[in-house]
Amino acid sequence: MELTNIPYLASSSSSSFFYSSYSCCTCRRAGKLVKTVSATGGRCAADLARSQLFEQENEDTLSGPSSCHYRRREFASAILLPFLLPHVDISSATETYDISVIRSGVRKVLTKAKAAGVLRLVFHDAGTFDVSDKSGGMNGSIIYEVDRPENTGLNRSIKILGKAKAGIDKIQKVSWADLIAVAGAEAVALCGGPKIPVRLGRLDSSTADPAGKLPEETLDAAALKTSFSTKGFSTQEMVALSGAHTIGGKGFGSPVVFDNSYYKVLLEKKPQTSSSGMEAMVGLRTDWALTEDEECLRWIRIYAEDQARFFDDFRDTYIKLVDSGATWRTA
Repeated sequence: MELTNIPYLASSSSSSFFYSSYSCCTCRRAGKLVKTVSATGGRCAADLARSQLFEQENEDTLSGPSSCHYRRREFASAILLPFLLPHVDISSATETYDISVIRSGVRKVLTKAKAAGVLRLVFHDAGTFDVSDKSGGMNGSIIYEVDRPENTGLNRSIKILGKAKAGIDKIQKVSWADLIAVAGAEAVALCGGPKIPVRLGRLDSSTADPAGKLPEETLDAAALKTSFSTKGFSTQEMVALSGAHTIGGKGFGSPVVFDNSYYKVLLEKKPQTSSSGMEAMVGLRTDWALTEDEECLRWIRIYAEDQARFFDDFRDTYIKLVDSGATWRTA
């Protein structure tokens, strides 16, 4: 059996191949001459071949020359097969997504003053989801919907994240849906809110979602509960998500601090006085509508008294929100 200078292929991290070769040597065991195999980088395989060839030759002595020749050839094929086949690097076969790259890109463009606008972008992209027909949801379609009245001002947040996307895409491609979901979580954390893990792999829509899916600012509590129900959210989850209004210019505590001030202010039920001396409404009509419903009011009281509970519930509901209606990449 001649195994001298048989090349084998091995894969590097870049999927290019390099060659190594086997060498043949002889040794004498139990009065018999036995050829053995060794390979650079394949010492274990060579040792196994050496031992098993010796045992096989003893067996082949009883079977005759033709059987010996056949078995040696079969054995050599089995030993060499792993070396002859190219190694497939699973990690390079599928595209990888490193969330730290996305977070780093977002942090370069995000400030506390811009946090509320970015978080609003999440709600307006994911808020189009409809449970009944599985339409809408977190799919990046908001970039086609900025001209709608309900999305006024969101073009600024899209431009901000567009700068982040340009940098991130040079390292790894990121969908708008994933970028917005991660950016919203970063906005919350930047302002002192809970850290929110975000799953990656959302695909972007190539068209706008149906119009008229977001809750209107004039709805009362009953209509709000119905609207959120069509998106798969309970009353508790609706109240928890509404706490996002704690940041921004709506008058609930500091505009750049994510805490439970939103609920405390709602319980006070006091209008804010503007610098001109005229009374101005804090927040939106829908914010105050929550205080007119007993079920909503119960959760407002709970979150006003327990910020940790609010943070936990907001985190969980945010994850549900950014997963709603998403279409995911498959490996």
